[in-house]
Amino acid sequence: QVQLVESGGGLVQPGGSLRLSCAASGTIFSIYDMGWYRQPPGKQRELVAIITKNGTTNSANSVKGRFTISRDNAKNTVYLQMNSLKPEDTAVYYCKVNLQRTLNSGLQNFWGQGTQVTVSS
Repeated sequence: QVQLVESGGGLVQPGGSLRLSCAASGTIFSIYDMGWYRQPPGKQRELVAIITKNGTTNSANSVKGRFTISRDNAKNTVYLQMNSLKPEDTAVYYCKVNLQRTLNSGLQNFWGQGTQVTVSS
């Protein structure tokens, strides 16, 4: 099986910073895209940022210049550095990993359990 363990959420004041981590473990042959999504209260889940295996990134316009996604392939871990946080960034943040479990298996998506980020004074 594959497990994704997220950490780093919490309560922060506007203008503050947080760093989220998501580590994948289990039967993993190769990891492709890794991404972060968020679901604000009462709204649908939305893409925050994504990073490919070779490091190409893309992010939502609402977080450009404030959030940075990165990954450590040796640790099967993806990070989200969030700076200049705003109240509208308040949401449950989820990581998603697209991976191949064995040489002969197809690609599958796995989701983390979610971590709460609250931006409030």
